[in-house]
Amino acid sequence: MYDVQGRCDSRFAGVRDAFAASFAAGREVGASFAATVDGRFVVDLWGGHADAARTRPWREDTIVNVFSTTKAMTALVAHVLVERGLLDVDAPVARYWPEFASDRKDAISVRHLLCHQAGLAALRERFPTEILYDWTRMTSVLAAEEPWWEPGTASGYHAVTFGYLVGEVVRRITGRTPGRFFRDEIAAPLGADFHIGLDAGDDRRVADMIGPSAAERAAAGQAAVVDPESLLGKTLGNPPVTPEIANRPAWRRAEIPAANGHGNARSVTRVMTALACGGGLDGVSLVGATTLAAATQEQWYGKDLVLGFPMRWGLGFMLSSPTLQLGGPRAFGHGGWGGSLGIADPDARVAWSYVMNKMSPGTTGDSRAAGPVAALYAAL
Repeated sequence: MYDVQGRCDSRFAGVRDAFAASFAAGREVGASFAATVDGRFVVDLWGGHADAARTRPWREDTIVNVFSTTKAMTALVAHVLVERGLLDVDAPVARYWPEFASDRKDAISVRHLLCHQAGLAALRERFPTEILYDWTRMTSVLAAEEPWWEPGTASGYHAVTFGYLVGEVVRRITGRTPGRFFRDEIAAPLGADFHIGLDAGDDRRVADMIGPSAAERAAAGQAAVVDPESLLGKTLGNPPVTPEIANRPAWRRAEIPAANGHGNARSVTRVMTALACGGGLDGVSLVGATTLAAATQEQWYGKDLVLGFPMRWGLGFMLSSPTLQLGGPRAFGHGGWGGSLGIADPDARVAWSYVMNKMSPGTTGDSRAAGPVAALYAAL
């Protein structure tokens, strides 16, 4: 095997072969892939390097920024509150966050936030990246913002704002930031090494994010510059976020619940396993069957106003569709910029995750996880 460590049940040897093939083809720098069946790990693999110079090996405890795969964790936090009777997804956001009601937002519900239907994907005023590190300022700006479309009538990917919107509702209800709540109520009970807001002591084991080169972007047909006046340009470019920003201490310390979760395939899979197995795992109950069924029921399937292609949404979770196949027909989870994925398949009672530091050029079309996933399902 090429540059691959970890364990893999013999039945799933094809997963290891497919994972190793990406390294052999030069498509990876460092990555991990893990999968469970019926709550038990059958694959837990890693390999490559944690830096572009390939001087630091990717180790068993290496973690990395997973960008929007973080949204699955933030959505789960909301559903834990639903399960506990503390959050009503059909209530106006202003019930929990009174200041939010300004500028035609009094009728926006928590459901709209979770389904990217609130119309708050972008900010009109220009801001530097540093606003993302200031929770109070960012949530105040969103509370004062006016929707870009009539809430509830369409869906447009809230790439960064999703985490502050859902997260502030969590904070108002619990008195804890979403990262702290996730740590206390989900990560710690499950023993999942996933963090929304990273302690400085963990920096030594964080892999550097490596953005795609100009040649790679061109080969993928990705425009060098997104029109800054388009909704996509305003959503992704204000505040500006680049792959390199994820390597800065300020990014790691902040809580950005849509984009700066740090983990590896093992930790992401551990959380998604609880969802694949009915909402709990090893005596830890996160959500019940009714809450989980509601969370994964289709809320929207159609063209995304920001991304420009069809998306199928549950309550905060991406749902499998013909254009975005995540495994089985009822599989759900989330993907992240550059290629990371965390998925639960309740029909097969399978969970899997792919986490890497070498980013692909676009938000879709990255096939590196496809080989291991195909081999995983072929072996079931």
